[in-house]
Amino acid sequence: MNDHPPSRLDQLLFLKRVQEADLKRTRRWIAAEERRQAEQRRSEHARPPEPDWLIEQGLNGRAAVYVHVGGCRMAGKRSRGVERDQALRALAEGVDACTHCRPDSELGFIDG
Repeated sequence: MNDHPPSRLDQLLFLKRVQEADLKRTRRWIAAEERRQAEQRRSEHARPPEPDWLIEQGLNGRAAVYVHVGGCRMAGKRSRGVERDQALRALAEGVDACTHCRPDSELGFIDG
């Protein structure tokens, strides 16, 4: 049995080992976070561009219910990207323009 308390040097060497272990763990966390951020940037660059215009389908999946500007937060999950002429044609055929993003104003559509 060791009856002598650890010396100050023993205590400092122990502290050094603990701090080195902490630093090693922190470096692993930093490396993991850098990998996560790099992957997020890669996925953002690989994402297809957002469409300029959206048509939101009704519950039946056939009838269009709203025209949206691409990226409108009010567009539902049943929305699909369309070309400008398709969005204009839908408005001309009586599909409602989203009152949030106002695609009719963006498109220069005048009812009538």
